[in-house]
Amino acid sequence: EVQLVESGGGLVQAGGSLRLSCVTSGFIFDDYAIGWFRQAPGKEREGVSCIYNRDGRSTYADSVKGRFTISSDNAKNTVYLQMNNLKPEDTAVYYCAASRHTIVAVMSPLPPNFFGSWGQGTQVTISS
Repeated sequence: EVQLVESGGGLVQAGGSLRLSCVTSGFIFDDYAIGWFRQAPGKEREGVSCIYNRDGRSTYADSVKGRFTISSDNAKNTVYLQMNNLKPEDTAVYYCAASRHTIVAVMSPLPPNFFGSWGQGTQVTISS
């Protein structure tokens, strides 16, 4: 059974940092791309970043470039999203998702329909 479990969300002030983790199981980690998405109340789900675990190719939304960094630990089957210089507009529920379409690691914007398995989400709230 494919599982993705996010953690690391919380409440921080603007300018602060958080590191989200996505622990995965039930599939061959190296064969998949893992993406991070976010959804704020009343807004559509937005692709944030994605990484292809086998070779580290990655992509970012323009809104987070230079502030967020995605990485993967293949030994732990875990993908991280380091978020620095956080802004109130980064407030959202953050989800990680897995895709066998590894082309997504070079796509922007990220297409949610290419991702077949999703985690339950973790809340990130940035106060001004």
